[in-house]
Amino acid sequence: MTRALVVVDVQNDFCEGGSLAVAGGAAVAAAISAHAREAAGEYAHVVATRDHHVDPGGHFAEQPDFLETWPAHCVVGTGGVELHPALEREPLEAVFDKGEYAAAYSGFEGRADGVLLAEWLRERGVDAVDVVGIATDHCVRATALDAVGEGFATRVLLHLTAGVAQASTEAALEQLRTAGVELEGSVPTSR
Repeated sequence: MTRALVVVDVQNDFCEGGSLAVAGGAAVAAAISAHAREAAGEYAHVVATRDHHVDPGGHFAEQPDFLETWPAHCVVGTGGVELHPALEREPLEAVFDKGEYAAAYSGFEGRADGVLLAEWLRERGVDAVDVVGIATDHCVRATALDAVGEGFATRVLLHLTAGVAQASTEAALEQLRTAGVELEGSVPTSR
């Protein structure tokens, strides 16, 4: 099996101090960096995804419902779109940007140099992925579900994720289990 690590949306706006901060985001960034160093031999490739909004239409709202609409976040040209400083760049071979002009939750909607994530992975013989990042109940969930749908053996390393809310995270984990995603560890409740 050829395995890749897919780091989902570990960006400034999703970490403490950002416009759509998830508790524990900065700690997840640091923990992912440590994992990438310690488990380097397990991964043939390491990539990241990021929200990269130019004008995502109805994805942003003045009065967000935090289900389908959100405060402005990860806007191109702002510091919020950048990967968090605690996430080491050296292991990252490519960054897949998504959501320029529409909502995009899954990293598999992202492109790097015009190439979609699934295509990039297949070109390199990857058949298994470990998914980590932010947020467990939104973009990590969507990315893992699409990974399974694309035929990759998929595992989510829960200790390297941060969820927005307990109820939505639990619902996401059940959805992932049902889809055949392997879940390893548990989502930290506090950091």
